[in-house]
Amino acid sequence: MKLDLAAEKKRVYELFARERQFANKGYRYIAGVDEAGRGPLAGPVVAAAVILPLDVFILKLNDSKLLSEKQREAVYEEIKGRAVAVNFSVVDEKYIDEHNILNATLHAMQKAVQGLSVKPDIVLVDALKIPGLDVPQENIIHGDRLCASIAAASIIAKVERDRIMRNYHEMYPHYDFCNNKGYCTKKHVESIKKYGLCPVHRRSFSIKGWDCVES
Repeated sequence: MKLDLAAEKKRVYELFARERQFANKGYRYIAGVDEAGRGPLAGPVVAAAVILPLDVFILKLNDSKLLSEKQREAVYEEIKGRAVAVNFSVVDEKYIDEHNILNATLHAMQKAVQGLSVKPDIVLVDALKIPGLDVPQENIIHGDRLCASIAAASIIAKVERDRIMRNYHEMYPHYDFCNNKGYCTKKHVESIKKYGLCPVHRRSFSIKGWDCVES
């Protein structure tokens, strides 16, 4: 099916509505923040922060969950090439087990924002409020589908985490991390039962029972 470019440009323009609202209030550098990996049994949680120019058009910019892996990789490269600033932060499974997944996610988000090469004037976050920031922030429910910079952050976080999990697959091939990315699939749980936990499994997740989906 051929892409309607005019419709796509209109959709992406509308995705910047919140950024334009804040720009009209005087904010110049508007960062979107999102994470990937809160739910898996293995691997880190990754958060990303992205500041986009308000006039940029990035084809297929959207919530990372609405894109195929190939589409995410392509949009990832566009974001990296055209953003004002991009940063991501990785918090490993040991920190998750020690501090719980919510605190690990907030820690990753804080590090992602603080590591930006350009300090944002305001931070837009998907659903959460990040502690320890010295700039204003706004939490937006379903922000990854409603806000361009949060959507961009969701893609950066997802692609970076998927790359980590593919590397872990090379180290621990029994668990099929290249396909499940650490999430709870039937095949993944069967591997855990057969081989036990590997070093990158989250002990605080894996011992509590599993509610799994088919891979």
